[in-house]
Parts: sequence; structure tokens; C-alpha cells
Amino acid sequence: MSGTGRPGSSVRRPYLCRAIPKMQIREVNGRADVERFHAVPFGIYRSDPAWVPHLRQEVEAVFDPGRNPFHQHGRICRWILEDAAGKAVGRIAAFIDDRKGGRMDPPTGGCGFFECIDDEGAAAMLFDAARRWLSERGMRAMMGPVNFGENAMYWGLLVEGFHRPCHGMNHHPPYYLRLFRAYGFETRYEQLSNRLDVSKPFPERFSRIAARALSRGDVTVRHLEASDPAPFAADLVEVYNDAWGDLPDFTPLTADAVLRQFVAMRPVMDARMVLFAYVGGVPASFLVVVPDANEWMDGVRGDIDFRGKMVFLWNRIWKKPRRMRAVVMGTRRACRNRGLESVLFTRLRDHVLALGHYRELELSWVGDFNPAMLSIHHATGATPCRKHLTLGMAFDRFEPPGGETPEPS
Repeated sequence: MSGTGRPGSSVRRPYLCRAIPKMQIREVNGRADVERFHAVPFGIYRSDPAWVPHLRQEVEAVFDPGRNPFHQHGRICRWILEDAAGKAVGRIAAFIDDRKGGRMDPPTGGCGFFECIDDEGAAAMLFDAARRWLSERGMRAMMGPVNFGENAMYWGLLVEGFHRPCHGMNHHPPYYLRLFRAYGFETRYEQLSNRLDVSKPFPERFSRIAARALSRGDVTVRHLEASDPAPFAADLVEVYNDAWGDLPDFTPLTADAVLRQFVAMRPVMDARMVLFAYVGGVPASFLVVVPDANEWMDGVRGDIDFRGKMVFLWNRIWKKPRRMRAVVMGTRRACRNRGLESVLFTRLRDHVLALGHYRELELSWVGDFNPAMLSIHHATGATPCRKHLTLGMAFDRFEPPGGETPEPS
């Protein structure tokens, strides 16, 4: 990971908060600060019709050791930025995953849940807070915006496709990229999402591959049984850890974590859209697709309190979703090139066409380091619809001769 800023620049940027001394950073402590943390995005996006607020209950679960297993092997902290009048105009969180960050070279923490007014100095104050906290705990670099949890939620900086996001996907103003770049962040990898029109038939070759895979006779397909999800959670983990284990920065899944996700998805999940392929009875491939819950979020305002629950349930009853999101998929390495993905997508399409109200499947997101999965997306006939970036920066550029980081004035 490079420690440089803009190409050709050798300027250190220690503590840009000096440029706007009337602003101040506050660590989030207590209920009032939590309320202000969640209020920040409503000011940032008040004129953005595409924005859908993340559910505060889901975000708070990230910070709750009782609900987020990453606290068992990591630490987290968050801040809000106040202007001269005491109004919260920015926020950020920083976190360390000891299973991963300490093993990276250099040791790397994360920052996320970043929101900020269009001001490079204000953004620098937020990044400074995260950087200082991480540096004090032995980290020498940070990635962002990322999540203190699995990468299916709240991960990446949106840089293309500023239309209404699927549930759990980050949505950002275009100027955020400039704020990250100005502080010295550089792209580590791209996260690419593609859109599939489910009303259109698959390309002929894709359908032939599915038919050929089924003709062998050793392939069976099952969908999740919502009443007994534990065996399917174990099957998903077995395939996922084999399929993704050779990718950079891989962290194995556990059956308990997947089972918790299945339980959490129950209010919106269609179990027949969570599909598994078996070869000779052995789990070989899976595809997890959920209805886009954001289609039921109109009027909820990011809070599933009593009122929010009533609005959500009303929307759930009366609004048929038109969009789905493919959250994750994978195929055991020994079973690749057998057409199992084509089989699963074909079964999914048969199901949703019978329902009659789905029009679009968003395949999100796949890193540019995974060309095999991107090839599967393209084979379905899907087209690009969104791009996020995961960015990173090293801390050495902030250190003066002698190694001591200056304290802010």
C-alpha cells in the first residue's frame, strides 16, 4: 500500500484541523451522542432523492459487543465533528480486526460510517481522529470506508451509479472521493455491481450450460428451509471458505455467524431465493438473494421504532418488490467449470418469474481481483450499474523526522 498522496506530491498533511480551529471532534459517549451520530447523514443527504438511510438498529448492532462477534477479536471507536455552533456536521468510526489487521503488512485498521460536509479540512479532522486512534494501537495504515463486520454491508465508497441503493449498500455524494483523495487515500480495489433484467431470457449459451450440468445426474438443488436453517448455514460455510480462501485478506466464515444472518434476514427473506447445489450429495455451490428491503423503507426514516415497524409492515403488505440483491455466492474450487452457477441462476429466475413482480436483480458486489466471478455476472447478460472503491493509506507520511506524530494545536 502506497504512503503517498496525490501523484507527484511530497507534502505531509499532519492535522489539517488547524485550518478550521472552531470545529471540534467529540468521541461518541452516551445516548445523546449516539442520536447525533445517526442524525449526521440526514443533513448531508437532505437534497438527495436517491438516498435511503441505513437502519439505525442495524448500524448500532455493529457497535454492540453482544450482537457483533467481531468484538471478540477487535476494537471499535467512533466520533462526531461539531461546527462552531455545536452542530454535528460529520462522523466516522475506526476499528481493528485483530485476526486480519495485525497480520497485514503494514498492520492495517479500518475506518467507516464516514459522513461529512463538503469541506476538506472537516474531513481531515475526522480522518485524523481515526488515524490517531489506530496508530496508538499499533496500526500503520487504514482502509476505508469499510465495516467492522462482513463486507456484504456498509462497505466501499460509491463513485459510479448514484441511483437508489439496495439495502445495506453504501450511497455517497460524488464529492466524497475528493475528500478521501485529498487526505492521501488511494484505491486498493474496485467493487463492481451489475444489473440483470430478469424479464429477459438468459443468453443461449448460459442456458445450455445449465442444462448440461443437470444432465450429468449427480447435481441436486435445494433451497433454504427457514424452519431449520442450521444445516444450510454449515453447507454455506463449507463452500464459502473453500471458494474464497485463496483471495487476499480472506477471513473464514463461521456457521454461527451465517446462522445469525439467516435469522436476521427472516423479515425480508424469501427462502426459495437462497439456493444450494450439491454434487453427489456434497455441498458445492450456493447463491443468496434477498428482496431489496429498501423498497419497503419509504417513510421509515431509518428507524425501526414502533412507528417505523408499522410503516415497514404496511409497505411489506401492499408493495410488491421489483428488485432483488444477490448478497453472496460461491462455488467450491473442485466444482468450478461444471455450470453450477448457471443451474442456480436458472432456478432463481424460474421462481421469480412465477411470482410476477420482480424485474431486476443486482449482483453486488464483486472485487476486481475476482475475474472468474465477474465472468459469471457477464455470462448472465448483466450490465454494469454501480462501482464502489475500497481505499487505503499508510501513516508514515504523517510522521516528522524522529518518528513522533505532532499533537494538534
